[in-house]
Amino acid sequence: MSRRPRRNHSPDFKAKVALEAVRGEQPLAEFAQKYDVHATQIAQWKAELLQGASSVFGATKGVESTVDVKVLHAKIGELTLENDFLESALTKAGLLSAKR
Repeated sequence: MSRRPRRNHSPDFKAKVALEAVRGEQPLAEFAQKYDVHATQIAQWKAELLQGASSVFGATKGVESTVDVKVLHAKIGELTLENDFLESALTKAGLLSAKR
């Protein structure tokens, strides 16, 4: 008996099958036959869906940035000052043309 090559299912397909399994309109064995996927795999996808469902409604929706804008502005100012200093030093040394 020859083995079937390993298949990679798309996330959309997994979600579709897992959602149907969550609804429970049919036994997993029927879903397995319908989609030509092992029942254990469908059960695993279903468990992953249920486990990750809370993240849909979690803190990721409408997240306010945790980045401190004042710190970023200070860093931008610091880097600008360094660039200006290096540009003037290299121009005086003749290593950088005055035209840019």
